[in-house]
Amino acid sequence: MLKEFKNFIMTGNVIDLAVAVILAGAVGMVVNGFVSDIMMPIVGHFAGGMNFEDLKLVLSPAVVDAEGTVTTPENAILYGKWINAIINLITVGFVLFMIVKAYNKTKKPKEEAPAAPAGPSEIDLLKEIRDALKK
Repeated sequence: MLKEFKNFIMTGNVIDLAVAVILAGAVGMVVNGFVSDIMMPIVGHFAGGMNFEDLKLVLSPAVVDAEGTVTTPENAILYGKWINAIINLITVGFVLFMIVKAYNKTKKPKEEAPAAPAGPSEIDLLKEIRDALKK
């Protein structure tokens, strides 16, 4: 029983899936680095030098005592991180689209098997039977 289970686990499809998961993690890290280190500074530059991570809507400001320590932290909606996540999603989607498109170009189209030669029709067979019975 254990031997059959090992054979089932080590089939090509399972190994392909494992390799795909590992590569997807690596591609994810590359794309995240591309978005955060290359794309976001460019987008921020064209948006007037702003950093989207810093964008927030302050609901209640932080309360600081006379010594400079924060007694009540700031309560804010950090919508800049959400904008970064959307840009990240669009970039990841575009990169995956380009990878799948390039992969599909490398695949050879399946050649259709030649059609089986058409045999005699039922009418032809019946005619042959009739002719054979006449003899």
